[in-house]
Amino acid sequence: MSETLKGHLERIVYFNEHNHYTVAKLNVMGNPELVTVVGQLAGIAPGQVLKLSGAWETHPKYGQQFKAIGYSVSLPAQIHGIEKYLGSGLIKGIGPEMAKRLVERFGAKALEVIERSPDDLLDVEGIGEKRLQMILRAWEDQRDIRDVMIFLQGHGVSTGYSAKIFKQYGQNAIRVVQENPYRLASDIFGIGFLIADRIAEKVGIARNAVIRAEAGILHVLEKMSDEGHVFGLYDELLDRAEVLLEIDRTALKTAVRNLAASGRIVLEDFGGGMTAVYLKAFHAAEVGLANRLKALLSVPSKRPGMDIRRIEKLVLHRLAIMLSKEQWVGLQTALSQKVSIITGGPGTGKTTLVKAILAVFEAAGKQVLLCAPTGRAAKRLSEITGHEAKTIHRLLAYNFKSGGFQKNEKAPLDADVVIVDETSMVDTFLMYHLVKAVPMTAVLILVGDVFQLPSVGPGNVLRDMIDSEQVPVVFLKEIFRQARESLIIVNAHRINQGFPPTIPNSNRDDTLQDFYFIQQEDPEKVLSTILELCCERIPDRFKLDPLSDIQVLSPMHKGIVGTMNLNRVLQQALNPSDDTIERIGRTFKRGDKVMQIRNNYAKDVFNGDIGTISQIDRDMQRITVKYEGRAVDYQFVDLDELVLAYAVSVHKSQGSEYGAVILPVMTQHFILLQRNLIYTGVTRAKELVVLIGTKQALAIALRNDRPQKRMTRLCHRMRNAECGIEKIRNPKHEIRNNIK
Repeated sequence: MSETLKGHLERIVYFNEHNHYTVAKLNVMGNPELVTVVGQLAGIAPGQVLKLSGAWETHPKYGQQFKAIGYSVSLPAQIHGIEKYLGSGLIKGIGPEMAKRLVERFGAKALEVIERSPDDLLDVEGIGEKRLQMILRAWEDQRDIRDVMIFLQGHGVSTGYSAKIFKQYGQNAIRVVQENPYRLASDIFGIGFLIADRIAEKVGIARNAVIRAEAGILHVLEKMSDEGHVFGLYDELLDRAEVLLEIDRTALKTAVRNLAASGRIVLEDFGGGMTAVYLKAFHAAEVGLANRLKALLSVPSKRPGMDIRRIEKLVLHRLAIMLSKEQWVGLQTALSQKVSIITGGPGTGKTTLVKAILAVFEAAGKQVLLCAPTGRAAKRLSEITGHEAKTIHRLLAYNFKSGGFQKNEKAPLDADVVIVDETSMVDTFLMYHLVKAVPMTAVLILVGDVFQLPSVGPGNVLRDMIDSEQVPVVFLKEIFRQARESLIIVNAHRINQGFPPTIPNSNRDDTLQDFYFIQQEDPEKVLSTILELCCERIPDRFKLDPLSDIQVLSPMHKGIVGTMNLNRVLQQALNPSDDTIERIGRTFKRGDKVMQIRNNYAKDVFNGDIGTISQIDRDMQRITVKYEGRAVDYQFVDLDELVLAYAVSVHKSQGSEYGAVILPVMTQHFILLQRNLIYTGVTRAKELVVLIGTKQALAIALRNDRPQKRMTRLCHRMRNAECGIEKIRNPKHEIRNNIK
């Protein structure tokens, strides 16, 4: 039998942003203790009055609780509820402290004062004209958003996402959601296809509707791009969409034809019964990159006006060293070729060669630009060369208003030479825009370690360019004497060759090495050992700071030693701050180490950037993150762009260097155990590497030199005179062969 329960929402104990399952504490009149309420309760906030329908049940672990099956929300009328509501973060300009002052001044009429006589708020300490206007704008927004919120929450959308939807569409939000909820997945970060699909079901869109099939096809292509693929093969695309959507294959084929006809995807026949399906932007990037590289290579290069002896003297004078034979080949290649690639592992002299190239071109009066994919990589490049280096995004000057890079083929970079470091990290899309902006008169030099993991984004650009045999490549293989003294470098090369790392035996406690392997099979003990290493052993023995110098890397996100659990445990151990905020199922503290997980051109921060939370301002509903000394503000509604970064994936560590790296290597990570993953993790460390796990797992990774193949066509396009665009299918005609 259904019962009714009514009370003030005291706090939210748990909220699952995916299915909206909530555990909350309710203050019910006449009940001396808070009542535990569970159920799918989207869009609730502390202080609100909840009226719930459901039934009492007894949980074997947590005891008696009320399981809600329906609910309604209203504004609070009592002082306690009003203070909770105002301080919940819903109204910008009012945080917990200001909410307390408002209730002390106006009592139960606080909400009425805001609504009817807002000038009276000026009597409250801390509220001036500027804050008053902010509060009134927020109050107006809340009034406008209320109908939208009620509608969205009735369709299973959480408060955070409701605010994002209203921010994006305003009063059109209800119309957009009713007409095409799948727009949310493409327009709003954090709302993926699965959430949009649940909303679509609730607004009555049929499972076999064409609009759903089209959205599903696009979603699968986007998932493929997340896996590193530039395109998907037609049959595999349909297979995955069929499993996802559980609809007839005929409807999916119709959706593909519709998407191709509207220009949202591109179909290209590779021959042999293989048809590729591209998202439009990726096809344009891959074809455009191949064409632009071939155009650059076709222009003769002009060498700097110096003979070999003068160059030798210049390099010796500037660098105070003699280059090796390999480095001389690299220098001559860079000076004589229009486009060239310099690759090699750690300790092989890539940095020295870059400095030599820079010295010669500058002595010849050439304008040289240096860039790298990430802020940390650019900073390191600047430090080792003594010249300014920028991220590729900043070099290309993204224009947030127009939504594109200001530097392109029509407005090229002012440069005679462009040097790109950490090129293995650069994906197809970004490389296309960079190469477009390189003047046809300029020299392009790409530097990177081809043995590292490929880019996080789609493509395998550096490997494809090397394999095409169209670009001159210099492989640096010799490990310099000083580098051979480091076990990190020696073992990195051993790992790259498939050999187990050398682990020194030392019985002397005071003998410090730079490479360790700790044998441990139990994941729980691995976790406790990582905590001990971060908090005590490494700081004590190596004098490294747990936050700024030590980085935990993990192959996976889930599991006991995945990044998610590691971050939770390390946050508790390393950050005692009680200045916290909970949003979208994540807890952030002042002092937390955090990572940006999407490119945000408006804030000038990019996927993989790591910073520290320096301030949490509840009144202004924002947190401030410092990146390399630069402060960036985030509104609470945008906190899904941040994750904790005490532990990060090996992929996300690319382009960074850390004093110490701790890397768990467990058989539980079997699916991701690859040689280049271990190699990449090891090469991120400058002073110390600690592998912890089992030798069996390490052996599996060393044997696995066949990482998942990425679906790219760049190598083929560069080898052929034409880039294959004549084979793009015309969607207006019947698609034959395997697309019937």
